[in-house]
Amino acid sequence: MDIADKQPAPDGIEDLDLSKKAIPNYRRVLSVVLTFLTVIFTAAVLIPLAAVVYGVSIKGVNQLKFPTVFTELPPPPGLTEGGFGHAIIGTLMTLGIASVIAVPFGVLAAIYLAEFGKGTKIAQLVKFSCNVLTGVPAILCGLFAYSIVVIPMGNFSAFSGGVAIAVLMLPIIVRATEEALLLVPNEMRQAAMGIGATRFQMVANIVIPAALPALITGIVLALGRAAGEAAPLLFTAFNNNFWSHDPLQPVATLPVLIYFFSIIPYKASQELAWAAAMMLVAIVLIFSIAARFFSRQKSY
Repeated sequence: MDIADKQPAPDGIEDLDLSKKAIPNYRRVLSVVLTFLTVIFTAAVLIPLAAVVYGVSIKGVNQLKFPTVFTELPPPPGLTEGGFGHAIIGTLMTLGIASVIAVPFGVLAAIYLAEFGKGTKIAQLVKFSCNVLTGVPAILCGLFAYSIVVIPMGNFSAFSGGVAIAVLMLPIIVRATEEALLLVPNEMRQAAMGIGATRFQMVANIVIPAALPALITGIVLALGRAAGEAAPLLFTAFNNNFWSHDPLQPVATLPVLIYFFSIIPYKASQELAWAAAMMLVAIVLIFSIAARFFSRQKSY
């Protein structure tokens, strides 16, 4: 017999055999309850989303007459033939202007927060400002753009709409980009600094490329969040029933078109509003799928 078998176990240490011990009943009950609550809360999120997509699809698909919806202007009240191609162009125009404004400022602010300004009072002020902007109603962003752009210019425009949308996008981009940069391992930073790279070279050549997929995800999600806002555009881009490619002139957008056409007491106009809603949901879903695709890419 082995000598080790004869030696007693040290004082205070019991011979535990976890495989033979049954899980307490209260833990099993707690596990079942938590699993059930998880299913309930998941359904509470998915059911409204599915209901919205299904309802808009059922009422909007039948009204999407290709290529009329993309090539024609809205019909006069009471008529059935027409489209909203000008609103699609206006939506893309305002989102493009908003991206040009919000993305550089948001990314640079996030780089400062994550790499250069940790613990400083300025960084704390920027984070506090982003938290406040995240909770600001969209209509206030429209009023802000109205006061600083529309009034000085003397007219509504796609540019002022882009400014309002940029204010909505900015805090989302800042927080998402900051989180993406913080996910990059510090070992990569230390290795770059160890071979003689400056802090700027380390951020530009190592950190940003490593965090690029998550960074793009934040930008795409911000675009999806801003694409469906109508309130700020009512005060800035307003509306236009004609083809317009001038960013300094009023333009039609899908959210505003849906708002106006849904309150017109004509069935044809309301059906066109459902078709525009279907198109807007499709654009938002495309943004969401693109964000999901980029988030699955390896960041480092």
